[in-house]
Amino acid sequence: MVTIRDAVASDRAAVAGMLGRAFAEDPAMSYIFPDAGERAKRLPRLFALLFDSDAVGMRLVSDAGEAGTFWRPPGQAHVPTTAMLRQAIPLLATLGMALPRALRLAHAVESHFPVGPFWYLHIAGVDPVRQGRGLGGASIRAGLARCDADGVSAYLETATRSNVALYTRLGFALTDEWTVPRGGPRFWSMLRQPGG
Repeated sequence: MVTIRDAVASDRAAVAGMLGRAFAEDPAMSYIFPDAGERAKRLPRLFALLFDSDAVGMRLVSDAGEAGTFWRPPGQAHVPTTAMLRQAIPLLATLGMALPRALRLAHAVESHFPVGPFWYLHIAGVDPVRQGRGLGGASIRAGLARCDADGVSAYLETATRSNVALYTRLGFALTDEWTVPRGGPRFWSMLRQPGG
């Protein structure tokens, strides 16, 4: 039995490290940080910042922190300019020369958001040594239960083609396929209606 709970502030470092490992080979993160060594160093810092910024929504983790999802609430999928400015110095320190690629990717992602209210599954990851044990699915289903309780759709995009089948099994339908401009990765956008 997998227990999923709300993340708390003391989970920040462990969850950021786990997500750094989970996204080590992700096409989007590989685009932002092409060098594998640099990516391994910077991803935990990036996910720590996302842990903070996604506190406005749901941050769900398995009991031992080996899987997690970050969800942005309806109407807050776009990161406001004020929030970006508040994190400007940590973002610059984390992204360094990768900042233009990160901004290009973020802009492309936001330009594909659906119209209408939706919970945005921003991040979903499982520690590579714990994958294949149902932790990721349990973490996503816990968030979907809250979406269903709100009567609101859930939206995500993935840059990993093999994830499309997983999300389809969880009730998501493919809505778009697109590529980040100037040599960026391909993405698949998916939407799930309330009740799946």
